Amino acid sequence: MTHPVLAPNHVAVVTGGAAGIGLAAARKFVSLGLKVAIADCRQEALDAAAATLGPDVLAMRVDVANRADVEALKDAVYQRFGAVHVLMNNAGTGNGGPALGDLPDWQRVIGTNLWGVVNGVQVFVPEMLNNATPALVINTGSKQGITTPPGDTAYNVSKAGVKVLTEALQHELRNKDGARISVHLLIPGFVWTGLTSGAKTDKPAGAWTPEQTIDFMLESLDRGDFYILCPDNEVDRATDEKRILWAAGDIVENRPPLSRWHKDYGDAFKAFLKG
Repeated sequence: MTHPVLAPNHVAVVTGGAAGIGLAAARKFVSLGLKVAIADCRQEALDAAAATLGPDVLAMRVDVANRADVEALKDAVYQRFGAVHVLMNNAGTGNGGPALGDLPDWQRVIGTNLWGVVNGVQVFVPEMLNNATPALVINTGSKQGITTPPGDTAYNVSKAGVKVLTEALQHELRNKDGARISVHLLIPGFVWTGLTSGAKTDKPAGAWTPEQTIDFMLESLDRGDFYILCPDNEVDRATDEKRILWAAGDIVENRPPLSRWHKDYGDAFKAFLKG
């Protein structure tokens, strides 16, 4: 089964659609008969993706951090297809650095990962509401936006913001008369993409492919899940749940922040995982 919105001749917009999870989503939508628009800031990757998706796909170079670019994308999609039934705010980047990292890196990551989603939501959703037809909004978050491991703090902050925004949007729309838009937070596991591969050329055994992630997303949409918490070949759902509960427990138990990585709490966390 597939979600009823994912029907032939419906229209899907995917940002970050030139590679990775976004391209896998675009391919799946095309295979289901949807009309698809992909947006990406990398022209070469965009051209390559468009060549594989077919001539009916709209491919547009867009910097999602730039509101005018996102508005131009919306105008182009409605001019070409006349509607939007699926909005997947997926564009993302990493390596923003630690809390005291360089400001330009922070601005780049926050601009794409958080402002890109804010722009996508605020530009597209009002028009989707005016259409008064069932629709889907899928925002790509991250487990790092929930458990916030040390390292790329800028990325964690951006994805935590996506989580909060998506939760609030779902709440607002479910309480809005006549709204028929279902909102969902995609939370990938370890996925083999350009964002995670670095200099490596071979997919690690523990990673899922983007296609596996999208297949799991569709199954979750069929169930009506808001939190699409994806496993991978290394981490199952039970482990993810315990990691999330431990992170919340830092507040409830008044532990030091990020105690999972604190030298005085390492053994306690390991015991919690086994319990």
